[in-house]
Amino acid sequence: MISVNSVTVSFGGFTLFDNVSFLVNPKDRIGLAGKNGAGKSTLLKLIAGEDNPTKGEISKPKDFKIGYLPQDMIHQHGRSVFEETATAYQEINHLQKRMEEINKEFETRTDYESDSYAKLITEVTDISARLDIIGAGNRDEEIEKILRGLGFERKDFERQTNEFSGGWRMRIELAKLLLQKPDVLLLDEPTNHLDIEAIQWLEEFMETYTGGVVLISHDKQFLDNVTNRTIEIVSKKIYDYRSNYSKYLMLRKERKETQENAAKNQQKIIDHTEALIDKYRAKANKASFAQSLIKKLDRMEKVEVDEDDTSVMHMRFPPPAHSGKIVLTVEDASKTYGPKLIFKDANFIITKGEKVALVGRNGEGKSTMMKMIGKKTPFEGTVQLGHSVMPGVFEQDQEEKLDQNKTVFETIDELAVGDVRKQVRNILGSFLFGGDDIDKKVRVLSGGERGRLALCKLLLEPYNLLLLDEPTNHLDIRSKEILKKAIMNYEGTVIIVSHDRDFLDGMCHRLFEFREGHVKEHLCDIKGFMEKRKLERLLELKTTLAEPQPVKEKPVEKKDDGAAEKEKEKQQKQLKSQLNKVEKEIEQLETDIKKLDTDLSDPEKYKVLTADKNFFPNYESLKKKLETALKEWEGISEKMT
Repeated sequence: MISVNSVTVSFGGFTLFDNVSFLVNPKDRIGLAGKNGAGKSTLLKLIAGEDNPTKGEISKPKDFKIGYLPQDMIHQHGRSVFEETATAYQEINHLQKRMEEINKEFETRTDYESDSYAKLITEVTDISARLDIIGAGNRDEEIEKILRGLGFERKDFERQTNEFSGGWRMRIELAKLLLQKPDVLLLDEPTNHLDIEAIQWLEEFMETYTGGVVLISHDKQFLDNVTNRTIEIVSKKIYDYRSNYSKYLMLRKERKETQENAAKNQQKIIDHTEALIDKYRAKANKASFAQSLIKKLDRMEKVEVDEDDTSVMHMRFPPPAHSGKIVLTVEDASKTYGPKLIFKDANFIITKGEKVALVGRNGEGKSTMMKMIGKKTPFEGTVQLGHSVMPGVFEQDQEEKLDQNKTVFETIDELAVGDVRKQVRNILGSFLFGGDDIDKKVRVLSGGERGRLALCKLLLEPYNLLLLDEPTNHLDIRSKEILKKAIMNYEGTVIIVSHDRDFLDGMCHRLFEFREGHVKEHLCDIKGFMEKRKLERLLELKTTLAEPQPVKEKPVEKKDDGAAEKEKEKQQKQLKSQLNKVEKEIEQLETDIKKLDTDLSDPEKYKVLTADKNFFPNYESLKKKLETALKEWEGISEKMT
């Protein structure tokens, strides 16, 4: 599909990639791994055609479609959410217009044997195939399905895009990409602004997506659930692993150990050889032997051990000050913004030492509750902190509230009091701000650096209640693991809002779900909660499909009831027979496609298969048949009771 051939990227005397090569095959789900600054986002831009390599080339088939979602983008305004999302169908409109032009031309052409006529026939075939892939029908239904999956409500569809935050506008751009059904999706941190349910929906969408995917994410569980291949960028090279992220970590450890052992063995050989050279260099009858050993050393290719990024954040919260057993009491708490109800009648108690999570879709009131606890917004009801409770707050946009004109050192030094002031440089060093970094202005810091600086402020006081609203935003996977460990070792009370399931896993065993204006307690961990929500969604769907449509009552004779029942039973049997037939077809198609995907992942077989010019058209035809069969199965299932 996409071939990256001997690519080198250099700028300002620095080489980012040196002669790297790999293939992106159909159905690949590739996660890019590597430390910050290794070049993951740059590689996506190269594949997308946004940037060009210094050397080498990136090739792809003719008319190959790439969908690229960068971290930062320019959003369009002046349309409603639905209208903006519908612009995804510009390609369909263009293809349909071209099809009409060709059909009109066919009405007047009589040169059936000419090359130009044959070219028109080929173009019509290609257009029809592309329209089948991206789906020219049921546009409104597809738009609604994608927007609802990403968290939008129907009432949002007619709102103007500029009424939404940047995170929600990013969802619109993602929806447009998914509707376009490109051959390969390139996604740079797609989960940054998604809540847990939207992330889970995206994972399920990826299971049936017919194209390839290359993505960057700091969400470990998302990577594990979506990817089947990991490409690591390290020391200007790449390593390709046929595994998801967790398995890659184990394989990388094994590779590093192999490199270290090989380097040690080689060093023993070098030391022994150098000792022989020193021993025989001065002896006339052994001088030629010594020279041959010197040449041997010069020709020896040095075993390289990849450098690890050992710079990790060190974090340990100070021992909390003493507080009463009841840390927080919430009674009949409600919140409205004007006429809009956020939630009502919230009731719960949090005790000393608990670690609880607030979960639910974006906009349901999680961050609002955190502000209510921190006395930063008015509300109705009771939200009362317990005796001697000292809350430390990390807000969702905490890093954006830092004074952009102050230095890193000034930001922390002005808040430090007493003996802590003597430790400011050490504290900053533990958050990877060392040397000249402490004199940098906040405005030049990256998102991850600002996030670390905002977290650093929580170490300046012995808080006994931490209110953490999305503390992992912009943090890499290793930093998230260190923060998680620090929270789990913290002896105080923690209330946390996060959409990162791996981060919450094992930390919180009591959750409060904010949903449709209510707050519901769940006595389980995040895995248990996600299983509950998945089951509830299936039951909601089943109820919706099985719900009888209202009909006008009219008297019928009893003899008709039996006939109607028999007719209904007959229809159900026919539908079941059709369903079984389609399921067998789907199973066979999936088997055939899986075999081809396996063959394509083998470089030798890839060359043989792609040498046949009919291979990719036949391969796409199989995928189209599978997509059609899946739609047919869905339609039959909806008709069955």
